Amino acid sequence: MRNRLTQFLAIGLALLNAGALAAGHPELKAFPDAGEGMERLVIVLPHKERGEEDGFKVELTPGKMMLTDGVNLMRLGSTIAPRPLEGWGYTYYEVTGSDVAMSTLMAAPEGGQKVERFVTGTPLLIPYNSRLPIVVYVPRGYEVRYRIWSAGVSRKAERE
Repeated sequence: MRNRLTQFLAIGLALLNAGALAAGHPELKAFPDAGEGMERLVIVLPHKERGEEDGFKVELTPGKMMLTDGVNLMRLGSTIAPRPLEGWGYTYYEVTGSDVAMSTLMAAPEGGQKVERFVTGTPLLIPYNSRLPIVVYVPRGYEVRYRIWSAGVSRKAERE
């Protein structure tokens, strides 16, 4: 329970500080501006010591808010692809793939109200690195939500 509380606290603090910290991050100047029809999103992770970072991962989930019928499960055909930043040795991420939503085919009740939901693409799990910002280029209208995952206590497997 405490790990989960710490995880949610870290996510909340990261979301609050990301915008303010991203603008002044010294490594951000290496990344190009967003191209036409794209936006650059920046995530600045809470600082951790080098030894601590091995116990954490960051899950990036692309998606956008869409009206749904509230019954069917929907998914976008988009993914997040890592790209090397030539000459710097850094990695940035780009949302690629289809903007078309796929859906299950259950019949929704007649007259049912539309529900606005965050419809996701395929998530990507990346190593935690608090020394560099996570830079993601997305098509306009997309968001990237992220979670910080932490490892539990290591245990040794028993022989039979």
